[in-house]
Amino acid sequence: MEKQKITVTVAGKSYTLVSSDPPAYVKRVAAFVDRKLSETAAVTNLPSGQAAVLTCFHLAEELLKAQDENTLLRRQNEQLARYNAQTAQMNNEQ
Repeated sequence: MEKQKITVTVAGKSYTLVSSDPPAYVKRVAAFVDRKLSETAAVTNLPSGQAAVLTCFHLAEELLKAQDENTLLRRQNEQLARYNAQTAQMNNEQ
């Protein structure tokens, strides 16, 4: 897909981004970031810059947990596939 400019609003400020992703997706990402920033601001009295850094840490934590879970599920899927293949082979030999 061709790159295009998309204007989004995060924390009350407009940003023009260039992306090859569909505009609806970019806006969805921006809305997610905006919501996470708002959640952090609602429970802290930090200046906006520090709240943004804290939000980044929270998002990085969520991402790393999701990646770890994905890795675990892939391993389990591979084990299940091997088990199924062995079971099928045993059934064919009978």
